[in-house]
Amino acid sequence: MIRAATLRPLAARLKRLRDDVRGVAFIEFAYVLPVLVVVGFWGIETANFAIANLRISQIAALTADNAGRVRNSIDEADINELMTGAKKVGTGIDFANRGRIILSDLEMNTSDSTKQWIRWQRCSGLKNVTSTYGVPKKADGTTIANATEATAPVDMTKSVTTNGAATTPGGMGPAGNQVGSSASTAVMFAEVVYDYKPLITDKFLGAKVIRSTAAFNVRQRTNQTLTNFTQPDTGQPATPSKCNVFAA
Repeated sequence: MIRAATLRPLAARLKRLRDDVRGVAFIEFAYVLPVLVVVGFWGIETANFAIANLRISQIAALTADNAGRVRNSIDEADINELMTGAKKVGTGIDFANRGRIILSDLEMNTSDSTKQWIRWQRCSGLKNVTSTYGVPKKADGTTIANATEATAPVDMTKSVTTNGAATTPGGMGPAGNQVGSSASTAVMFAEVVYDYKPLITDKFLGAKVIRSTAAFNVRQRTNQTLTNFTQPDTGQPATPSKCNVFAA
């Protein structure tokens, strides 16, 4: 038989153990830590995605705006400078290797003011994607992607615009948000497409393709033909930013 005097010390020890809360905080922290880590990483990934969206919107707006500011006439060297500047803006998100800029010259059809057409189109970036909203074409309907619009020549009845799904001669851009040019001028329409790369893991947001468009009226330029000229520093014409070339 176990005597009461023997049990009393054991009971006292058990009571002290029951009342000891020194490890509770560590146990609670162990439970909460995984949740805090997941929420924190999710917040970082969401913020990074938002920044990437903002940067892509900036690239589209800057490209279209700066193209519209070129005065008097525009040439291949001007376009190349615009593309280089746009990719500099996207350096932090590796835009040149994961994105694509498509710049189009949108004008009113001179024979039918209710319709728009694409005089020329230039592209830059490694991502293999073509315009969603229209391409310049020859009279036989062949797409002009090799920067030969000046000699093809472009047919305004074939180079019509789309809303991404159907032909819409009256404007260029996504359905319900299309733009058109006024007579004797043009609109610079920029499309930017980018493959988003998660900062931490793709388990939070999954694979994402960010798209943005921007359109700006040409300010003063009356000659919208895209020309080339001999560059003073090299003595050679500028290499066009062809839409059938995919390079960073």
